[in-house]
Amino acid sequence: MARYFLLKMVRLVSLLFVVSLLTFLLVNFSPIDPVRAYIGADMLLISPEQRAAIEAYWGLNQSLITQYTKWLTSILTGDLGTSLIYRIPVIEVIADRFLSSILLMTMAWLCSGVVGLLLGSLAAMKKGTWIDRLIRGYCSVLLSTPGFWLGLLLLLTFSVWLGIFPTGLSAPIGVTSDEITFADRIYHAILPAITLSIIGIANVCLHTREKLGEVLRTPYIAQARANGYEGFVLLKRHGIRNMLLPAVSVHFASFGELFGGAILAEQVFSYPGLGQAVVDAGLEGDVPLFLAIVLISTCFVFVGNWIADLLYVVLDPRMRKGRNIS
Repeated sequence: MARYFLLKMVRLVSLLFVVSLLTFLLVNFSPIDPVRAYIGADMLLISPEQRAAIEAYWGLNQSLITQYTKWLTSILTGDLGTSLIYRIPVIEVIADRFLSSILLMTMAWLCSGVVGLLLGSLAAMKKGTWIDRLIRGYCSVLLSTPGFWLGLLLLLTFSVWLGIFPTGLSAPIGVTSDEITFADRIYHAILPAITLSIIGIANVCLHTREKLGEVLRTPYIAQARANGYEGFVLLKRHGIRNMLLPAVSVHFASFGELFGGAILAEQVFSYPGLGQAVVDAGLEGDVPLFLAIVLISTCFVFVGNWIADLLYVVLDPRMRKGRNIS
């Protein structure tokens, strides 16, 4: 087990190094000028000497190798740098937005997993009926639907027309942070979470339907039916464990898609999370903030796949016999 965790840590460190290096090079070779992003509308008012002083202060006049080495050294000491657009330490920007993003993605992830499993199981149990065709049609429509368009449609319907949910933000306007309750945060995250989860439901549903359909065609299921098991009892005793394997792998492997979808959802609903921060950092050339969020998202996806591997071993006894975790 110790060797397993050591190998995973080596893979994670190697992945973070490669991702950070490639991201650093791509951002620096982009046409965005970080000095212009930092100065803003007053760019025309500064002299070449002032611009050179700003570049020297941020270390932008140094070679790319020197910049990356200094940044990497700072990361190892726990210093993520200072945001160029927010002008505060990057760790403070991330801490301010991290909980909002985690709440949004957790709600969306749980919703898509539970609903996807239920719909997929129902479609498999009713295969060939109108219920199965309705669910498959629903999933096909969702898979071809752009997430941002769906978010705008939900925003227009439930916020503008019906007034059930707020039009944006993660907390009520005009309320201090001490007065904001957890219920307020949940209420403001409902519509973005629904937007983020609806499309994810389709993948889980279709994979669950396919796997459970294979399970229901096996000889031991035929024997169970001959013994009088039907419906939910049959599913509970013989189908759930077998269908959970593909559902687990698909759902945990979707962490990357979840983070990417959160960026669009946060933009549509003006939800102040990491997704909105990474867009601002990319457009404004805020290299320290952009790199920090990229590293966090990389860890997020890696941990999701890691958990999927562990759950595979827990749920499938065949993988525990005669096989080491790798």
